[in-house]
Amino acid sequence: MTQEIAPQADDALLQEVAQLMVSALNLDLDPAEIAPDAPLFGDGLGLDSIDILEVALVVSKRYGFQLRSDNDDNVRIFTSLRSLATHIASNRTT
Repeated sequence: MTQEIAPQADDALLQEVAQLMVSALNLDLDPAEIAPDAPLFGDGLGLDSIDILEVALVVSKRYGFQLRSDNDDNVRIFTSLRSLATHIASNRTT
């Protein structure tokens, strides 16, 4: 019996998602400055709910799947750059 393992985000995807976030939000920092495991909200990157909506929109367009505001997993998905990139790796269609 084999167990399917969810894809993990590799370094290339982490960088790609960081660049996407910097571009979408017009952040004044280098994508490499976003620590993969730092919180996206609060003391980490300091994003708010409007920022997350923007990120969800560009992720949906770029990777071909919908991030919905009513998803119970959103807190987990948007915890950090790594958690977002891992979710993308598991769900992307493009």
